[in-house]
Amino acid sequence: MPYLDILMNVMMFVLATIAVTFTTTIETIPPRSNPILHGPKPEGVALTVLLTSEGYALKTSAGGIAPGCARMGGGVTVPKRAGAYDHEALAACVKSLKDGSAELAKERQVTLSANPDVAYEDVVDAMDALRGRERVLFPDVVLAVAR
Repeated sequence: MPYLDILMNVMMFVLATIAVTFTTTIETIPPRSNPILHGPKPEGVALTVLLTSEGYALKTSAGGIAPGCARMGGGVTVPKRAGAYDHEALAACVKSLKDGSAELAKERQVTLSANPDVAYEDVVDAMDALRGRERVLFPDVVLAVAR
């Protein structure tokens, strides 16, 4: 029986040593910070589209786009039509903004954010409208959390 005790002690020592060795050799790489969130602010117009319960609100780095999509101002840029989001009006508004601004004409990225009560289907339809159907408007749609 003493042989069995010695063998058991040796086995426990070996198992404990292996467990400590494996634990200390696991490489852990800290998560990298997102350069979009923590990096320098992007240059350009930075168009943002917010899906609200009333419709689409468009904002740029210079300020909000007024209803009708013709000038700067507050409010819902593209209101709902008959209780539904007007995706065609959004596409037409973004197209007119892109055609009317040399800075926006160069932009490829747009940020899209939605209120929690907005259906996923409406978010996808907005992404399609922002990308453009007849011609490419903003191919890079970035989803963001509304604050």
